Amino acid sequence: MMQIDQEHFEYKRQAAMWRVYRDLYAGGHQFKMHAADYLLPRQKEPLDVYGERLQRVFYENYIGSIVDWYASTLFRREPSVGFEGGLESGHAFLRTLVNDCDLKGTRLATFLRRCLIEALVVGRSHILVDFPRAAKAPLNRAEEDFTGLSRAFLVRYEAEELINWSRDERGEYEWVVLRHKVQRQPKVDSSEVVNETYWYYFDRTEYKTYRRVEGTGTPGGIHLVAEGPHGLARQFRVPLFTLQLSEGLWLMNKAAQLQLEHFNKSNALGWAITMGLFAMPVIYSDREWNQIVGESYFIQLGPGDRFGWTEPDGKVYQIAAANLEVLKEEIYRVCYLAQASGEMLSGQAQSAISKQIDFTITQEVLRAYASSVKDAIRSILAAISEAREDGVEISITGMDEVDISDFGTELQQASNLLALGITSPTLKRQVFQRLALKYLSDARQEVKDQIVREIEAQVVS
Repeated sequence: MMQIDQEHFEYKRQAAMWRVYRDLYAGGHQFKMHAADYLLPRQKEPLDVYGERLQRVFYENYIGSIVDWYASTLFRREPSVGFEGGLESGHAFLRTLVNDCDLKGTRLATFLRRCLIEALVVGRSHILVDFPRAAKAPLNRAEEDFTGLSRAFLVRYEAEELINWSRDERGEYEWVVLRHKVQRQPKVDSSEVVNETYWYYFDRTEYKTYRRVEGTGTPGGIHLVAEGPHGLARQFRVPLFTLQLSEGLWLMNKAAQLQLEHFNKSNALGWAITMGLFAMPVIYSDREWNQIVGESYFIQLGPGDRFGWTEPDGKVYQIAAANLEVLKEEIYRVCYLAQASGEMLSGQAQSAISKQIDFTITQEVLRAYASSVKDAIRSILAAISEAREDGVEISITGMDEVDISDFGTELQQASNLLALGITSPTLKRQVFQRLALKYLSDARQEVKDQIVREIEAQVVS
């Protein structure tokens, strides 16, 4: 048996980093649970003081909001999937897949938005194309469709679940190993927890499933539980697709260190302000001092003694607050959202021209994300159509131009274009289809297809 639980060297190198990035994105209770890994102790700081600082820790999560903004903005209007040629049954199946891509009722756009968030946080997201398993091979295509064996579906795997792999000279997978862990309680009246670990091995033609069960009182060995050809075996390709972003578009990797620096300095400032609220008494005296000082006590001073309170003058607080603003601005800047971070460092608001330039950069980054998502959709659907032998040509529209302006602006521009009187049925058809699909981006796929057919018929006639 192969050593199925062996981990790739790159996986070992990045596993700890992925955990940090997920904590930074999630924030809240998850981050506070691991705050000791991120809050730096001062030199020779007493443990009880550090423990109190941990209890008071807080996290201003800028990067999490930035990631969610990009994902929600990009998918504000769903991409439209177009089908041409091939079998009509293939069109019907792909429409079903767009509306329910994982057999859980998840729309394809929603599924891919989650994949994009995963890629923005940890740099990559994995999508497995799978088909239902059959006890015996179907006799023909009709039996395959009737029994549901041709009903392809998608499974999303996190970066940490792809533990080993190999690529050829073109960068395509030769084989992969996915590891998935689950916990379950076998009996209602029992507190025993069973840990199950599954390893899924895929190469260009076959799959193998291994399983280990721990917690039942017996040593957990790894056993082969299933094997056979997978759905893309005839294409001689591994059925795993990876949405991977470049270093420049991997937002968490660009902002993580800045976010951690901001976290430590904001907590240091918060602690200093809190301690400043509890002023410490100062006694100026040449005599030996042994009196107890507190809210329920009094002190007795000699004729030449003086009494006062320590109080910071606030200059260091101002410096710290200004530095926090610098760090916040930098977090937004490296994420291509400088126009969204508020006032600039000089204290002057950005000019309209400056904001427009910054927003142009943001739109170009959104277009780059749209291109990556569209390529993933096209590759996945094309592989599924080829595996089913439907012969359908697939096109993706609706994400070429990422415009956050009001829909009325684009409608007015289209009206002005048509008012020029250009005698081109193709131009008119494309304009009508673009506007209709963008406005009805969240409609079901069969409704979109019907609208496209009706527009084509009307323009042609």
